[in-house]
Amino acid sequence: MSVADRNAVILAAGAGTRLRNVALVKPLAMVAGKPLVIHAIDAARAAGARGVCVVTGHEGEAVAAALSGLEGVTTVENPHWASAPNGVSLLAARDHVRPGSLLLMADHLVSPSLLERLVAGGQPEPGLALAVDRRLGHPAVDESDVTRVRTDGSRIIDIGKALRLYDAYDCGAFLIGPALIEALAPFSAPSLSDGVRALARQGCARATDIGDAFWFDVDDARALTLAARSFRQ
Repeated sequence: MSVADRNAVILAAGAGTRLRNVALVKPLAMVAGKPLVIHAIDAARAAGARGVCVVTGHEGEAVAAALSGLEGVTTVENPHWASAPNGVSLLAARDHVRPGSLLLMADHLVSPSLLERLVAGGQPEPGLALAVDRRLGHPAVDESDVTRVRTDGSRIIDIGKALRLYDAYDCGAFLIGPALIEALAPFSAPSLSDGVRALARQGCARATDIGDAFWFDVDDARALTLAARSFRQ
C-alpha cells in the first residue's frame, strides 16, 4: 500500500471506568496538553494515514465534538459499547477497513518509531500484524491487565490477558485488512483477541517487535500520571 492510500481506525468507545476519578471521558484525558485521542490521531497521521475513523461510544457526543473540524477525521458510533468487547467497535467501522489499515487504541500512546517499525514490517495478506513488546517486566506495563502474546519467531501463536505462557505484550497497534473483519464476524460479541486468535490458527497473524520504541497504555490514574511524566513526542 502506498502512503497516500493508508487510513486508520481508532477505537475510543470504552467507558474507561478505572480512569473515571480523574477523567470522565477517557479519550479526552489530557497528556502533554492534548487529549489521548488526538495523540492517537497524530500518531496515525505521522505513519502516513490520510483518513482517520474514530469509533465512539461512551460520551460519544463529547468525543465527536472534540474532533469536529479536524480534516480527514470521521466518527462512527458503536451502539453496543456498554455491553460488548472491543472487536464490536471495530466491526462498527468495517466500511473504513482496507488492506494495510492502521488500527490504534485511543487510550494507548505510541511513538512514531513504533509505528514506523510496524509499517516497515508489513503484514501477511490476508492477515494482520501486531506491534509487540518483548521487554517482559517493563515497569510501565500493568502486568495484571496487559494483553499477553505468545509467539514463535514472528508468528503469533496465541493472545489474551489470561495467558500463562507468553513472551511479549500487545502494544495496541495493528496493521489490518478485511481478513480481521471476516474473522470477527462469526462471533456474537468478539474481542480483538478473538479475531487475532482466529487468524493465528491460519498462520496469518504476525508479531512485529518494537524494540525499544515507546508506548503506554493509559488505563487508570496511576498510568495517566506516569504517561505524562514519560511521554515522548
